[in-house]
Amino acid sequence: MFFPFFPSQGGGQFGQPSSPPPFGPPGQGPQGGPPFGPPGQGPQGEPPFGPPGQGPQAGPPMNPPPSTIPQSMQISQSQDVSTFAVDPGSIRGCLYRYTYVRLSRFQQFWFYPTYVGRRSVAGYRWNGFRWVYFGIDLERIQSFSCV
Repeated sequence: MFFPFFPSQGGGQFGQPSSPPPFGPPGQGPQGGPPFGPPGQGPQGEPPFGPPGQGPQAGPPMNPPPSTIPQSMQISQSQDVSTFAVDPGSIRGCLYRYTYVRLSRFQQFWFYPTYVGRRSVAGYRWNGFRWVYFGIDLERIQSFSCV
Protein backbone atom coordinates (compact mmCIF):
# COMPACT_ATOMS: atom_id res chain seq x y z
CA MET A 1 0.00 0.00 0.00
CA PHE A 2 1.34 3.47 -0.88
CA PHE A 3 0.58 6.64 1.11
CA PRO A 4 2.16 9.66 -0.62
CA PHE A 5 1.62 11.94 2.38
CA PHE A 6 3.61 9.84 4.88
CA PRO A 7 7.36 10.54 4.46
CA SER A 8 8.30 7.36 6.32
CA GLN A 9 6.54 5.24 3.68
CA GLY A 10 8.03 6.63 0.52
CA GLY A 11 6.52 10.08 0.89
CA GLY A 12 7.14 11.25 -2.66
CA GLN A 13 4.24 11.99 -4.94
CA PHE A 14 3.66 9.39 -7.66
CA GLY A 15 6.46 7.16 -6.39
CA GLN A 16 9.17 9.88 -6.36
CA PRO A 17 11.63 9.84 -3.44
CA SER A 18 10.64 12.19 -0.66
CA SER A 19 12.67 15.20 0.41
CA PRO A 20 13.16 16.16 4.07
CA PRO A 21 10.34 18.18 5.62
CA PRO A 22 10.77 21.93 5.01
CA PHE A 23 10.61 22.87 8.69
CA GLY A 24 13.09 20.47 10.27
CA PRO A 25 12.44 18.51 13.44
CA PRO A 26 9.38 19.47 15.47
CA GLY A 27 9.99 22.55 17.61
CA GLN A 28 13.06 23.63 15.64
CA GLY A 29 13.50 26.86 13.69
CA PRO A 30 15.68 27.43 10.64
CA GLN A 31 18.96 27.72 12.62
CA GLY A 32 18.23 24.74 14.88
CA GLY A 33 16.70 26.86 17.66
CA PRO A 34 13.05 27.18 18.60
CA PRO A 35 10.89 28.78 15.89
CA PHE A 36 9.80 31.51 18.31
CA GLY A 37 10.44 32.76 21.84
CA PRO A 38 8.32 32.29 24.95
CA PRO A 39 4.63 33.24 24.70
CA GLY A 40 4.19 36.93 24.12
CA GLN A 41 7.58 37.42 22.52
CA GLY A 42 8.72 37.95 18.98
CA PRO A 43 11.83 36.73 17.13
CA GLN A 44 15.01 36.46 19.18
CA GLY A 45 12.99 36.76 22.42
CA GLU A 46 12.02 40.43 22.00
CA PRO A 47 8.55 41.73 22.89
CA PRO A 48 6.27 41.51 19.82
CA PHE A 49 5.39 45.21 19.89
CA GLY A 50 6.44 48.44 21.51
CA PRO A 51 5.76 52.15 21.63
CA PRO A 52 5.70 53.93 18.29
CA GLY A 53 9.23 54.78 17.24
CA GLN A 54 10.91 52.47 19.73
CA GLY A 55 10.67 49.19 17.84
CA PRO A 56 10.57 45.71 19.33
CA GLN A 57 13.14 46.49 22.05
CA ALA A 58 10.56 48.48 24.08
CA GLY A 59 9.71 47.02 27.46
CA PRO A 60 8.76 48.31 30.86
CA PRO A 61 9.39 51.91 31.81
CA MET A 62 12.88 52.72 33.04
CA ASN A 63 11.57 54.61 36.10
CA PRO A 64 9.07 53.81 38.86
CA PRO A 65 5.56 55.28 38.54
CA PRO A 66 4.63 58.69 39.98
CA SER A 67 4.57 58.80 43.77
CA THR A 68 1.09 60.32 43.94
CA ILE A 69 -2.24 58.89 42.87
CA PRO A 70 -4.00 60.93 40.14
CA GLN A 71 -6.55 63.39 41.57
CA SER A 72 -9.36 61.73 39.59
CA MET A 73 -8.68 58.42 41.38
CA GLN A 74 -8.71 59.84 44.92
CA ILE A 75 -12.34 59.00 45.57
CA SER A 76 -14.18 57.29 48.34
CA GLN A 77 -14.00 53.52 48.32
CA SER A 78 -17.74 53.46 48.96
CA GLN A 79 -18.28 54.31 45.28
CA ASP A 80 -20.65 51.98 43.45
CA VAL A 81 -18.93 49.26 41.42
CA SER A 82 -19.65 49.36 37.70
CA THR A 83 -21.05 46.23 36.09
CA PHE A 84 -19.81 47.21 32.62
CA ALA A 85 -16.47 46.44 31.04
CA VAL A 86 -14.04 49.22 30.20
CA ASP A 87 -14.21 50.07 26.51
CA PRO A 88 -10.97 49.16 24.69
CA GLY A 89 -11.07 52.50 22.87
CA SER A 90 -11.06 54.44 26.12
CA ILE A 91 -8.02 52.74 27.62
CA ARG A 92 -6.15 52.72 24.29
CA GLY A 93 -5.33 56.40 24.91
CA CYS A 94 -3.26 55.27 27.90
CA LEU A 95 -0.88 53.07 25.88
CA TYR A 96 2.74 53.64 26.95
CA ARG A 97 1.67 56.00 29.74
CA TYR A 98 1.64 55.58 33.51
CA THR A 99 -1.90 54.49 34.30
CA TYR A 100 -3.49 54.12 37.72
CA VAL A 101 -5.99 51.24 37.70
CA ARG A 102 -8.69 50.33 40.20
CA LEU A 103 -10.20 46.85 39.88
CA SER A 104 -13.39 45.51 41.34
CA ARG A 105 -12.99 44.84 45.07
CA PHE A 106 -10.90 48.01 45.17
CA GLN A 107 -7.53 46.52 44.35
CA GLN A 108 -5.49 49.34 42.81
CA PHE A 109 -2.04 49.71 41.27
CA TRP A 110 0.12 51.51 38.74
CA PHE A 111 0.10 49.98 35.27
CA TYR A 112 1.98 50.71 32.03
CA PRO A 113 -0.17 49.29 29.19
CA THR A 114 1.55 48.16 26.00
CA TYR A 115 -1.30 46.22 24.33
CA VAL A 116 -5.07 46.68 24.16
CA GLY A 117 -7.25 43.96 22.67
CA ARG A 118 -11.01 43.65 22.31
CA ARG A 119 -11.45 42.15 25.77
CA SER A 120 -8.13 42.54 27.56
CA VAL A 121 -5.19 44.82 28.21
CA ALA A 122 -1.57 43.85 28.87
CA GLY A 123 1.55 45.67 29.91
CA TYR A 124 3.61 46.11 33.05
CA ARG A 125 2.29 46.34 36.61
CA TRP A 126 4.27 48.02 39.37
CA ASN A 127 4.59 45.63 42.34
CA GLY A 128 6.17 48.21 44.63
CA PHE A 129 9.74 47.32 43.61
CA ARG A 130 9.80 46.68 39.88
CA TRP A 131 7.66 46.37 36.75
CA VAL A 132 6.19 42.89 36.12
CA TYR A 133 4.47 41.82 32.89
CA PHE A 134 0.73 41.56 33.50
CA GLY A 135 -2.54 41.18 31.61
CA ILE A 136 -6.16 41.47 32.66
CA ASP A 137 -9.70 41.30 31.25
CA LEU A 138 -11.20 44.74 30.66
CA GLU A 139 -14.36 43.69 32.51
CA ARG A 140 -12.39 43.52 35.78
CA ILE A 141 -11.30 47.17 35.57
CA GLN A 142 -13.60 49.49 37.50
CA SER A 143 -11.77 52.73 36.67
CA PHE A 144 -8.43 54.05 35.44
CA SER A 145 -6.59 57.29 34.92
CA CYS A 146 -3.43 57.86 32.89
CA VAL A 147 -0.90 60.64 33.41
